[in-house]
Amino acid sequence: MRDSSAKTPVWKAIADALRSDLAEGRYSPGDKLPTEAALAERFGVNRHTVRHGISALVQDGLIRTRRGAGAFVAATPTDYPIGKRVRFHENLIAAGRTPEKRVLQIEERAATTGEAQALAITAGDPVCAYHGLSLADGQPIAVFESLFPLSRFPGMSAALEASGSVTRALQEVGVADYTRASTRMTAVRATATQALHLCVGEGDPLVRTSGVNVDTIGTPVEFGRTWFVGDRVTLTLDT
Repeated sequence: MRDSSAKTPVWKAIADALRSDLAEGRYSPGDKLPTEAALAERFGVNRHTVRHGISALVQDGLIRTRRGAGAFVAATPTDYPIGKRVRFHENLIAAGRTPEKRVLQIEERAATTGEAQALAITAGDPVCAYHGLSLADGQPIAVFESLFPLSRFPGMSAALEASGSVTRALQEVGVADYTRASTRMTAVRATATQALHLCVGEGDPLVRTSGVNVDTIGTPVEFGRTWFVGDRVTLTLDT
């Protein structure tokens, strides 16, 4: 008779089965795994046992978990250069990824004191605020807000509505080219709405960048803030 003590622990058998799923391509980098409840039903065990098996894959670097969001297949972070010429689509294509932007909201409102200072306008002046979601290969990597002074570009909202592209919209309102004048980076925690868009847990760490873009004579044309998911993007500084 086989010694029962030599049996493979159930949690390890679950980890091995999931490891095989990954090796066979059943799940791709960035994919979300079935819920603990669904996996418990698949393997005929309780959720604690499933959690133990997933933890083994987390330790191996194959799976990443996010509080309140679930377990995901670990993906190689996307390189994203931060330099004088920051272009979302060009950056991701250069990294071998498929870029996508989704418009969340385009609104016109009054500039705050800090926003006005960045754009060299007066607090309370009207700005176009473009809120969006950036994706790489279909996976959300960042949410952003871009602000444009309507006193200089009264048609900016319509141009953004038509194209969804900042570069094309600026060209439509007369800005042939622009470059990054300054960038600041800091670590923050995801708000509830950011977590929803980015498929992370509320309070998870994000990297926030803020920057000012200027035209060829140095006049500010855009003040932007972007919140990146830290484990999906590697920010690099161009010199």
